[in-house]
Amino acid sequence: MAKLGCSLLVLSSLLVLLNMFNQVESAITITKQDSNSLDFIRASCKATTYPSLCVRSLSPYADKIRQSQRQLAQTALAVSLSRAQSAADFVSKMTRVKGIKPRQLGAVKDCIENMGDTVDRLSQSVRELGHMGRAAGQDFAWHVSNVQTWVSAALTDENTCLDGFAGRYMDGNVKTAIRTRVVSVAQVTSNALALVNRFASKHGPTSSMAAAQQP
Repeated sequence: MAKLGCSLLVLSSLLVLLNMFNQVESAITITKQDSNSLDFIRASCKATTYPSLCVRSLSPYADKIRQSQRQLAQTALAVSLSRAQSAADFVSKMTRVKGIKPRQLGAVKDCIENMGDTVDRLSQSVRELGHMGRAAGQDFAWHVSNVQTWVSAALTDENTCLDGFAGRYMDGNVKTAIRTRVVSVAQVTSNALALVNRFASKHGPTSSMAAAQQP
């Protein structure tokens, strides 16, 4: 009985050690995957206009992005959409600022419309890229072209909002607060467009044809 008890104790200890080893090995694997994902994000963000912002905004999603160009573009669009919605909500509240001047109020109302359009276009882009599935060839090109068109239009809407606050008659806290938020949205939208273009160039019909022609 004593020998049996001792054997069971040894077996139990071995199982505990084996479980600990598996957990450590799994942790090392996850850490390596995260590191590779972060390297992929940093390398991809070099193609954007605001690479540091690109890395900061996308790094929290490294475990989801891994090393997928499509998932990287999809996440960048989702981040842009989230920030655009937040900015749109903020701008809409500016109409209630006490003592706001008529010209500023007009610019705020125009900006509300612009940011609403931005949210709509980015929403369309996120859905379009998400519904592409395994699209290839001309079908792929058509879907990506839609995304590129909508993201470009969203960026134009954001810049139109900012243009409404140009000039010396628009100085003040309202202008500063709105510009800060909309500029941030415009920057992440610009980055998202660059990553969509990168995805298109690496997976579109032209790149597929070039790869097929290689010996």
